[in-house]
Amino acid sequence: MKALIATNEPRETGYRVAQVQEDPTDSPAATGVNFWTDCPEYIVADQYWYDPTDQSFQEFPLPPEPVVEGAQTL
Repeated sequence: MKALIATNEPRETGYRVAQVQEDPTDSPAATGVNFWTDCPEYIVADQYWYDPTDQSFQEFPLPPEPVVEGAQTL
């Protein structure tokens, strides 16, 4: 599998995984801005970001649970 890394879209301390596919030769990447790199099969676009310092994939943190005040359980 290959992941398309969008270097013009910073996420956390790296970049957004814009696309994941088995054979990227049939899908063009913008030159100079995006690049393809090998990735594990579990990587999903927009759910992971690429860390260029150690060339790893990190999952986005889950958003915090909403806090509701004054609600009653029925």
